Amino acid sequence: MKQSTSIKVKTIINVSLLSLSSLCYAQKSSVVTFKNELATEKKNELIVLKRAFLEAKLGKVPVSKYVIFANENKQPILAQYDDLNGDGKWDEIALLQSFVANQVKSFKISVSDRPATIKALVRANVRHRRKNADDTFGDILDKDAVKGTQPATDFSKQPLPPFLTEGPAWENDKVGFRVYFDTRNAKDIWGKTTSQMVLNEVGLDTANNYHKQADWGMDVLKVGKSLGAGSLALTFKNASGKDTLVRLGDNNFEEVQYVKISNGPLRAVFKLKYKNWKIAKHLAPVQVEEVISIWGGQYFYESSVSLKNAPKGAVLTTGIVNLHSKNSFEIASNKITGLYTYDQQSENHDNLGMAIVVPKSSLISFGQTPNSGTGILNTYTVNLKLINGKTSFRFYAGWEKSEEFFKNKEGFEEFLKQEMKLMESPLNLK
Repeated sequence: MKQSTSIKVKTIINVSLLSLSSLCYAQKSSVVTFKNELATEKKNELIVLKRAFLEAKLGKVPVSKYVIFANENKQPILAQYDDLNGDGKWDEIALLQSFVANQVKSFKISVSDRPATIKALVRANVRHRRKNADDTFGDILDKDAVKGTQPATDFSKQPLPPFLTEGPAWENDKVGFRVYFDTRNAKDIWGKTTSQMVLNEVGLDTANNYHKQADWGMDVLKVGKSLGAGSLALTFKNASGKDTLVRLGDNNFEEVQYVKISNGPLRAVFKLKYKNWKIAKHLAPVQVEEVISIWGGQYFYESSVSLKNAPKGAVLTTGIVNLHSKNSFEIASNKITGLYTYDQQSENHDNLGMAIVVPKSSLISFGQTPNSGTGILNTYTVNLKLINGKTSFRFYAGWEKSEEFFKNKEGFEEFLKQEMKLMESPLNLK
């Protein structure tokens, strides 16, 4: 195992509720316009504006400057500045905006010299912490790495894992997730009943069992040997030409690196880099990079996966655990498709809906693993095309304690249909 010894800030959280009269940099101003093309509202829509787009309107923006936004009433707009590649310069600006049906919003943009940083409502968070020798947990890390041989914690022998809640965790004001930073390499779900960010503290005190419902929520999922809540695997031809499904885990990669990219207040982004995934003896190791994003107001995380050296014809497989669900259901709109389950399948023995949603153009097939034997078990699978080694998906979790409309299957399905409609019609940006 190795731990980062130098923390390099990846996210410049200058949350710009700015005094435009005093802070505007004396440069050209311009306007950006967003239109909701739907005759229905869009809540908490993530808007990501790249530096190149903004510089096309404003001219070259100096490294030390910030683009700020004001609405038609000259009120400043909350913005998040994200440095994606760690070079000390923001690459993207994230906004989180809601729109009524067919609404058009126009924001004045200008360059700010000395942006004021103010306390803002944090709606997204990612954290990773290691245990100290005295059984406390250290500071939140920007980088870390573990070997692929890292064993799962045996809680009968030690009360605390080497990492807080066994690995990196991410959340927004609706739901949370985690990944086991060990040979299991599986994703799990935190059901939340609060809009507060709680995962920096959950798991610190062994007297508080996060498998039992608390005032903030609980761990709601049992993963077992499944793909849990969107874990990764690869389907490919083995040496005999037979289709083979191999998990990214079970001691078959050399190392995984965690890199925090962005941490709120509007969105959180981090990267998992897997070195030398040994899927078969006759094939070269595969290099994997997964970038996971979550933002305020949503019940999903978004995963963008990139593979290098994947064998020809390989398929990225992800899935949903089916230990306590009787059926899976397919759902589709014009351009979007998905697979979901809904049952009394939470660890609280109440209703939980889970779904994987993708563009139709990305889907190859849905499937199911065996429920006994070796390898990946108890999983409804989603098989995705790798286009230039890349693919992406959204994983949804709807716990009945989090939202009234998750208390029955019809409510969860209607929610997914609306989500697909929103995905099909992104904002028109000018």
